[in-house]
Amino acid sequence: MKLLCDHMLGSLARWLRLMGYDTAYPEPGPDRDLIDRARKEGRILLTRDKELAARVPDAVQIRSDELEVQIREVAGVLGLRLVDPMSRCSLCNEVLVPIPAEHVKGLVPEAVRSRHQEFWRCPSCKRVYWQGSHWDKMVERLNHLDLPRAP
Repeated sequence: MKLLCDHMLGSLARWLRLMGYDTAYPEPGPDRDLIDRARKEGRILLTRDKELAARVPDAVQIRSDELEVQIREVAGVLGLRLVDPMSRCSLCNEVLVPIPAEHVKGLVPEAVRSRHQEFWRCPSCKRVYWQGSHWDKMVERLNHLDLPRAP
């Protein structure tokens, strides 16, 4: 399932990526661009704009301003699950790739490198991820949503 969040749903896009969903979040632009991209890429449009949602088949109108409620709204309509948590870059949506610990020297604090063995890197923006306390807090928040896990 591929998703497309409009410019009013940046936090939702980030968390859908953390859940493992391919979620595009383009720069603000005309509605026509969103509609064209959704159709061209086979994405489901998520929007807060009631009129835009009505013009796009299968679009999901998000009603809440609260992130956790938004996630539950989308999950309820689309049957979302935690498909592959923490597998995508939260910033640019690319699938993370493992990177050997010796290759992150100078990219992460030395204390982090000495405490962790596994690292992942975004092939696009080059951001490095590891399972530290921030990761644990994100996983805890995802688990708090009580969504089913993919089989």
